[in-house]
Amino acid sequence: MSVATARARRSGAASAGVAGALRLPSVDAVLRTGAARTAIERFGRSATTGAVRERLDEARAAWQRGEAGALSAEVAASEAQARLELAASPSQRRVFNLTGTVLHTNLGRALLAEAALAAVQAAMSAPTTLEFDLDRGQRGERDDHVRGLLRSLTGAEDACVVNNNAAAVLLVLNTLAKGRQVVVSRGELIEIGGAFRLPDIMARAGCRLAEVGTTNRTHLRDYGEAISARTALLMKVHTSNYAIVGFTASVPTRQLATLAGEHGLPLVEDLGSGTLIDLAQFGLAHEPTVAEAIEAGADLVTFSGDKILGGPQAGLIVGRADLIRKLNRNPLKRALRLDKLRLAALEATLGLYLDPDRLPERLPTLRLFLRSPDELAPLAERVKAGLASVVGDRFEVAAVPCDSQIGSGALPLASLPSRGVALKPRARRGQGRALGALAAALRRLPVPVIGRTEDGRLMLDVRCLDDPERFLAQLPELAREGAGAAA
Repeated sequence: MSVATARARRSGAASAGVAGALRLPSVDAVLRTGAARTAIERFGRSATTGAVRERLDEARAAWQRGEAGALSAEVAASEAQARLELAASPSQRRVFNLTGTVLHTNLGRALLAEAALAAVQAAMSAPTTLEFDLDRGQRGERDDHVRGLLRSLTGAEDACVVNNNAAAVLLVLNTLAKGRQVVVSRGELIEIGGAFRLPDIMARAGCRLAEVGTTNRTHLRDYGEAISARTALLMKVHTSNYAIVGFTASVPTRQLATLAGEHGLPLVEDLGSGTLIDLAQFGLAHEPTVAEAIEAGADLVTFSGDKILGGPQAGLIVGRADLIRKLNRNPLKRALRLDKLRLAALEATLGLYLDPDRLPERLPTLRLFLRSPDELAPLAERVKAGLASVVGDRFEVAAVPCDSQIGSGALPLASLPSRGVALKPRARRGQGRALGALAAALRRLPVPVIGRTEDGRLMLDVRCLDDPERFLAQLPELAREGAGAAA
């Protein structure tokens, strides 16, 4: 081929590319389509115009690379609209929690009761008496909205609240033990999710840790021998997310309270998850209640609002009135306080505990704990049938018994007999890739589905499946996406 011929051919190809690019619709033409008008109505003309121009620029660049064909005005408008829809969708999305962990920290922990949702809606939509005393016509205290309820439910003299239990522990230690020593059993130096370590919190609070006993055995004399003029308080920490079993010993709250009182020291008990009722009455494992800790002599008790209690994220502190007053005077209290929405949700949730007989039907967290295998078995069969219809050619789909867990560091040894659906790749080779592809496809559904992988299977525990119709309705998306083929 001559040089002139090669140049002519390159020139012709370039001309064809330019001619193709000229077939792209104008911005005005795209904006006149129905999809663009819909986008303008929802997102505004400026945003829609920008999305259209961006899509046309991409198409033009693709033509110049020889990677795409022509683009119609209708397609450009639809794609620009989809782009705007995606950008406007919230990053925090609803999911189906089929992990088998009821209080899943990464998925938001406790579901709020209807009463709490209504209280939040009311607090959002109008000014409130957050810090206003109507009787006196002057500034009030925001903790007053829950103080009476907490006193009634726990038997404590007083109470205050902050934004989570880690903040509660931080506030207590900084207020009562800054620059001084806190005595804790070595077996109770907990670490929970998110790199929360009790020794680190103590350091940030400005106090010094005095470890006593051993990992598995701590005796009353260990605490007594550690007390000195530098000691500010004794601390007992509930090991809510692990258990030490075998040759063990720990000191009950009542004995520690007596020892602390003899030395004029407060005893602080961190219950972590914390519960206001004895779960054993519902057939669950016993978890120390806040009222039990107060009755046993703890001067302050800290616990969470969004775990077993079933409310919003909050750190609750109950106990001696004089100590609560000290906490309220600490400048950290303002930095850690609750906003009006969570206070409203917390007040409504605590109010449910005044009627314990109806609590299982009104508190979602407790209701999910108490769902029986007999109740869950038909639901698992429905889920099995729906999944088998879209992925059954690639996976064995079976309704099986399984175990759920409480989650969020509560009752780590307790399991809840449950039912679920297990999906196992039929092909022997590449099973890990197949499970990963299916799990990813489930996460891409309109309402993402989150399960767990165990024993070479993808397990979907139905204990927390609260809307099976919506779950089943979206399963055909798996087939359209080609999840079975991908697997």
